[in-house]
Amino acid sequence: TICRREPGNPDIRPRPGVNCPAAPAPAARPVGGCTRPDSAGPPPFTAAPPPPGPGRRRAPSADAVLIRRTLAEIAPVADDTTSHFYALLFLGNPELRQLFPAAMDTQRDRLFSALLGAAERLDDSTELSRYLSDLGRGHRKYGTRPEHYPAVGQSLLGALARYAARVWDPATRAAWIRAYTVISQTMIDAAAADEQRAPAWWEAEVVSHELRTSDVAVITVRPDQPYRFTAGQYAGVETPWWPRVWRTYSFAKAPDPDGLLTFHVKAVPAGWVSGALVRRATVGSVIRLGPPAGSMTVDHSSDTGLLCLAGSTGIAPIKALVEDVAEHGRGRPVELFFGARRETDLYELPALRELERRHRWLSVRTVVADGAERTLAGQLPDTVRRLGPWREYDGYLSGPAAMVRSGVSALTSAGIPAERIRHDFVDIRT
Repeated sequence: TICRREPGNPDIRPRPGVNCPAAPAPAARPVGGCTRPDSAGPPPFTAAPPPPGPGRRRAPSADAVLIRRTLAEIAPVADDTTSHFYALLFLGNPELRQLFPAAMDTQRDRLFSALLGAAERLDDSTELSRYLSDLGRGHRKYGTRPEHYPAVGQSLLGALARYAARVWDPATRAAWIRAYTVISQTMIDAAAADEQRAPAWWEAEVVSHELRTSDVAVITVRPDQPYRFTAGQYAGVETPWWPRVWRTYSFAKAPDPDGLLTFHVKAVPAGWVSGALVRRATVGSVIRLGPPAGSMTVDHSSDTGLLCLAGSTGIAPIKALVEDVAEHGRGRPVELFFGARRETDLYELPALRELERRHRWLSVRTVVADGAERTLAGQLPDTVRRLGPWREYDGYLSGPAAMVRSGVSALTSAGIPAERIRHDFVDIRT
């Protein structure tokens, strides 16, 4: 069953019919970090704010104004709004509880945050549609069906009506209905199309498990079916030790004929999946993979240089991008900065040096916070800013939350326009 959206009809119930695309709106190029955090539940929407385009910035739509006013109103009571949303969802639809992890604790707000984030960026339809399509495909692995979306929508409206009561009126409610209709329909359509060509998940056997540091493992797996992805993307991972708990990790090498996939995983405090992958998984273990997603990919029709900042295991997708550039043989300049707190954390440096030796267009520099010898000292974004300007490069960022945030600021101040800075950053870590 596919929902048919009827313009102007404030009804979010599923309707049998044909696929209907989201309404067109201004394009936005992805600006999004690539280290995938060890965080539970469905990943939130991370479409970035629209970059400034040439000429005058287009004014936000009337719906966007009402939606942002609602978000500002509930910001001080976000936790209460989230709790009420899930109370409405599970009390009215107890069968949906099985789609979520057994222990939700701090992760219970991820779906609600996703809905809010998508609605806030409703005017950026090109990027929003791309991200929602990825998310709709990805939600197949949770068992999400078209008939589940109306319950989520009704619970969303109920929570907003209660905690944004001061600004809640018929016009605001109608704006949220229209926004949620676009969100849900885009996800439903993407899932329906994906169901015709790909499984909801892949089983993958661990064929190599190598500890590089006390808390970082490089894990290679063999999927049970062909798995097609693009360098720079990521996938959800579920382990047998924590059913229904998915974490997202970037691919650490470009696609190659052997069909193997490699991930870099750092065990973080209270990280259920990361801890299991680093300390419990062994050769022969079988994990599940969700579909590939993410937009931190290279445009091979361009000769613009790449400025890549990688912190910690954020080196995984950056290394894959370098391999991708090499495979396409364009020889465009790539400046790669690999940052860490300690020199011993530069675990992938030997492989990077080998790539540098083989490709004259690649330059690899290391930045260590503690000022170790043989490296640049200081914080990675600040160091790259000082070595600028970088106006002739496209920026790629992958690493911890704070590094990605400060890295975007550093690259824009060093001359790279916001629309030429890419990452796939998720702003939640556990």
